[in-house]
Amino acid sequence: MTRQELIQQIREKQSFLCVGLDTDLKKIPQHLLANEDPIFAFNKAIIDATAPYCVAYKPNLAFYEAFGVKGIISFEKTIKYLKANYPHHFIIADAKRGDIGNTSAMYARTFFDEYDIDSLTVAPYMGEDSVMPFLGYEGKWVILLALTSNKGSHDFQLTEDSNGERLFEKVLKTSQQWGNEENMMYVVGATQGKMFEDIRRIVPNHFLLVPGVGAQGGSLQEVCKYGMTKDCGLLVNSSRGIIYASSGEDFAEVASAKAKELQKEMEKELTSM
Repeated sequence: MTRQELIQQIREKQSFLCVGLDTDLKKIPQHLLANEDPIFAFNKAIIDATAPYCVAYKPNLAFYEAFGVKGIISFEKTIKYLKANYPHHFIIADAKRGDIGNTSAMYARTFFDEYDIDSLTVAPYMGEDSVMPFLGYEGKWVILLALTSNKGSHDFQLTEDSNGERLFEKVLKTSQQWGNEENMMYVVGATQGKMFEDIRRIVPNHFLLVPGVGAQGGSLQEVCKYGMTKDCGLLVNSSRGIIYASSGEDFAEVASAKAKELQKEMEKELTSM
């Protein structure tokens, strides 16, 4: 999916919602456990219920790898279902890969050749040669970790060098030599608030993937106030707040209502741009 195609989807749906598929067998409704593949059964129901209100899906690989081969099969089935039934939705593999060059090349081959996914989250802290293999695929996106929403982000990401430049700022500046706004996004946690202003001074036009709205306490309005661009420039992710909004047999209907609620809030933000 190109940048322009993504922007078009945002405009048509009046939404920049990404639904995180962090599917945990311990949290899904109990009646689904009787299915041959309960993870896929849950994902399929969530996707069908939320597709009208979102532009992207983000399966987190940890939630599939935790179940071994069966989990990976569920992940593959989820990707195939999305591509067959909702081809205009942007798919993000939240895998946070990144290693020495030849290893990164194999990770890139896995997600971009084998699974044919639109984008992949990548850890940038091993430098250029660990990221470049992911950028060699036309039409695919790298989403670099920049400033995350967890408490531990302060341990390293906000540390300053002798010139007062913070580590996340160095990541933003240096990585622009590797990719551009047509093939690179950045992860910025919703809980960072006004820090979006600092980020936009360095990357004024890049898309930002923003987790942390909802269950993690991030404010959609604050994210939009400081992070939105003329092309929107945001993909705001919600996982637990949507997919686990109900643990009963009405889980899909409740997820749909929660996604629609967020979409309506996003529509207001987009019309006030």
